[in-house]
Amino acid sequence: MAFVLAGPVLEGSRVRLEPLEHRHAEGLLRAGRENRDSYGFTWVPGPGEVEGYIDAQLGRAADGKLAPYAQVDRASGQVVGATAFWEPRHWLGEDRLSAIEVGFTWLAASAQGTGVNTESKYLLFRHAFEVWGVARVDLKTDARNRRSRAAIESVGARFEGVLRNWSRSWAPGEEGKLRDSAIFSVTAEEWPGVRERLEARIAR
Repeated sequence: MAFVLAGPVLEGSRVRLEPLEHRHAEGLLRAGRENRDSYGFTWVPGPGEVEGYIDAQLGRAADGKLAPYAQVDRASGQVVGATAFWEPRHWLGEDRLSAIEVGFTWLAASAQGTGVNTESKYLLFRHAFEVWGVARVDLKTDARNRRSRAAIESVGARFEGVLRNWSRSWAPGEEGKLRDSAIFSVTAEEWPGVRERLEARIAR
């Protein structure tokens, strides 16, 4: 049977990842209205854009390319951002998922630096490696985005290099242009050590 990309609810102590639906629109709008200074290279919907953002993500999901999530703060019940599994790759047959990317991630300014990102990545990595049995999880970001690169490295992903003109730019004023992408990964062999370090950070 061919693998179907569908992300279940993933719940930790700080954050719950819920499959993205239109019911999350108001929460995403509120989260995106906070200070936007850190979104220079990231696709974060603004006022009037949230419904279109959700439609676009659900369209990718319908095509089997994406499993989008709303990030929900468990203590407040408020939506604080979004993330996703995407780009599933089946190098060893359609019935087996070989690799997946974690991307389309953003957080409200008030949720940054709170541990939500760390736990979200832990939940996504754990599901990918321990349920789907992938060989690697990829993460990528605009090569110019130092903040994002540091956040990716902080959750244990290893920098692999920069691929030039690799993917669409989300930077304002660069519509229709390509960006250089910094590529990171965690492999199945590295996962036990990464898991141990992430669990220690979450416990603190």
